Amino acid sequence: MGDNFLLNGNIQKSYFMLAIPNVLSMVITLVYNLADTYFIAAVGNTDLVAGVSLCAPVLTVQMAFGNVFAQGGCSLVSRLLGAEQNEDIKHVSSHCIYAGYLIGIVLGIFFLVAGKILLPLLGADGDTIGFAGQYFYWIAAGSPFVTASYVYTNLFRSEGLSKEAMLGTGIGAIVNIILDPVFISGFGMGAGGAAVATIIGYIVSDFYCTVVLLKKSRLLSVNLRYFSIPGTYGKQILGIGIPAAITNIVQSLSVVFLNQFLLPYGNIEIAAMGIAMKTVSIVNLVMIGLAYGGQPLYGYFFGAGDRDNLKKLTRFNLGLSAGTAIIMSVFVFTAAEPLIRFFMEDAAIVQSGSLMLRLQVVTMTFAGITLLLTLIFQSAGKIGISFVLSLGRQGFLFLTVLVIASRLFGYYGVLASQAFTDMISMVLSGVLFYRSIYRKWK
Repeated sequence: MGDNFLLNGNIQKSYFMLAIPNVLSMVITLVYNLADTYFIAAVGNTDLVAGVSLCAPVLTVQMAFGNVFAQGGCSLVSRLLGAEQNEDIKHVSSHCIYAGYLIGIVLGIFFLVAGKILLPLLGADGDTIGFAGQYFYWIAAGSPFVTASYVYTNLFRSEGLSKEAMLGTGIGAIVNIILDPVFISGFGMGAGGAAVATIIGYIVSDFYCTVVLLKKSRLLSVNLRYFSIPGTYGKQILGIGIPAAITNIVQSLSVVFLNQFLLPYGNIEIAAMGIAMKTVSIVNLVMIGLAYGGQPLYGYFFGAGDRDNLKKLTRFNLGLSAGTAIIMSVFVFTAAEPLIRFFMEDAAIVQSGSLMLRLQVVTMTFAGITLLLTLIFQSAGKIGISFVLSLGRQGFLFLTVLVIASRLFGYYGVLASQAFTDMISMVLSGVLFYRSIYRKWK
């Protein structure tokens, strides 16, 4: 597997060497997201906070398109490492990096052209559309740098360069945090300033990752002569990447629908939900970091056909993910009010936001297990099942539950819809995992 993976027969050690930097990278990503919310909320304008919160799906869509080549490329590179096809890794990595930039350019042009249509669809009204527009157009212009950043960091992890991926994300976050107050308040740019700071952070991160790849990577490449790949590899990348992208896009649509269901209750509820969802990402991103930190190992073991290590890694990961989710969920549930108050002292925001936060986090253990099992399906190349599971939790299951719960329980049904969905998703993922993978390991 190479020195980067530090396998040496110790799965737990190998896992932590990969996962800890990845978790830290997720935490840094969280800081990235929270920095804008914190500095914008400090202005004390509820409509401004709501306007920026409405644009959250834009960043999710950018991540989605980046993940076409980020997750698809990472999964394929890990399996190629297990099969010791090192020359092919150069082609796959070069293809994915440049495709990440190209798809970001296309996405950015679409956003800039369709902005006037998209902003009302995101839930912006007369009070918030001005603030939302300021943030939206700058973020749209930076799409290529956002999409490419996900490709870099995922490819780094596939080769075992988790520390370098973490540092790439961290440098961008530091730049963002430093520039946020400068652009938001110092230059008086408000929401637009927050977006500019974010995009500059991504540009710096991409530059750093390019330099690191050229100097440290043994197998990854940015050489254009490796851009071409066989059609079979293209199908494998897109087979994993497109479902991941569709899942992220559907997640964005779910946020849009959630905001539409909250709109009748006022912009305060939308602002509160925006803060609550950013706060619950404390747990969510740690769970993602733990799950995807093990992806290079899963891909390698599947590529090598090593069932014994697959079983050991899965048992270990399930226990770690469930235990971590329980501990973090209890903390966030207990500290819900001060966590919301950290962003905004408004009494109505704190009251609504703390309830929303508790209902979002109460079933995070179920969500963490579903996420891990979905990752295993992706690593095994089981495209259909991973797609159904990912699409279910943030897609058709959530939307179905949202509609039913809102009609049965009104406002509280809207708030609890994600919790109900998490329970259903875990049961579904467990059954599919047992039938399609676990029984074959016996």
